[in-house]
Amino acid sequence: MATARNRAIDRIRRDRTLAVKYRLLDVPQTVEEQMEERVFPDERLELIFTCCHPALATEAQVALTLRALGGLRTEEIARAFLVSEATMAQRLVRGKRKIKAAGIPFRIPPAHLLPDRLTAVLAVVYLIYNEGYDGRRELAEQGLRLGSSLAELMPDEPEVHGLLALMLLNDSRRAARLRDGELVLLAEQDRTLWDWPQIEAGRASLERASALRGPGAGGVYALQAAIASLHAAQSSDWPRIAALYGELVELTDSPVVELNRAVALAEADGVESGLAAIEGLALDSYPYLHATRADFLRRLGRPAEARVAYGRALELVRSDHERRFLRRRLAELGDRRDGAR
Repeated sequence: MATARNRAIDRIRRDRTLAVKYRLLDVPQTVEEQMEERVFPDERLELIFTCCHPALATEAQVALTLRALGGLRTEEIARAFLVSEATMAQRLVRGKRKIKAAGIPFRIPPAHLLPDRLTAVLAVVYLIYNEGYDGRRELAEQGLRLGSSLAELMPDEPEVHGLLALMLLNDSRRAARLRDGELVLLAEQDRTLWDWPQIEAGRASLERASALRGPGAGGVYALQAAIASLHAAQSSDWPRIAALYGELVELTDSPVVELNRAVALAEADGVESGLAAIEGLALDSYPYLHATRADFLRRLGRPAEARVAYGRALELVRSDHERRFLRRRLAELGDRRDGAR
């Protein structure tokens, strides 16, 4: 895989050099136009656009590109799509077969076709960043670099700036998320450790996205960035956050977004509202559903049920610091009976 990426980058560099040499010769204008130098500020971004071919379904574009270029393993891609590793492996195989059968070319798209591939490219960049957010730091840094390059390449696309804002705002709190290897929840984080210049940079990108899209409208990434911006304050505006998650649910119809909205509802309207909002969500293999439910039950004074939910979350969670956090919560419950706080 690494060799293939390097050979593709070498090919791009040779094409650019050839374009420069043609300009030094007395060649027809049509030839020079065909050899027009590419405007991509980042070669890996160029490869991502090349791989995200619209002949494939968006989900297939994203999965194949993450596997080929993003540095993600099949199991990591499966987690991002909330499916099993075997299911994702089958999807990758089917995608490769379609590329071969349809003769889909590995060709850098011209500038006027880039918007057709933008949805998949945005998803690829965000999932690369997101996979690195909770562990593989090199992936998070790669996502941030790609997001900045994308904003340079397509400065008039609001969702490009929305995505960059989201990554900058989330990443600004990285230094405060762990303390001595233990997970620190947002409400308990030391805000002096937050990167405030980066927060301002994220908010500037969010303002750019809002200005480009116009009043009263928001895209998926811009809405998430707006929520992250509200969290990046001395106290979170939970009613406003819940309302923004409501808009995001309408756009995405995602059970994960509904889970996040439930957390905001619990803070804005009471834990009972949050617990009611997560009942029936089809996320049994998602550890954060069970961790959230456990926290709600703990706060409602129902420790026996909370222990069961914490146990299920522990079976599914993947990072060591999250396991330590859940075990600590379980230990705090002790052997108290239902109804005790």
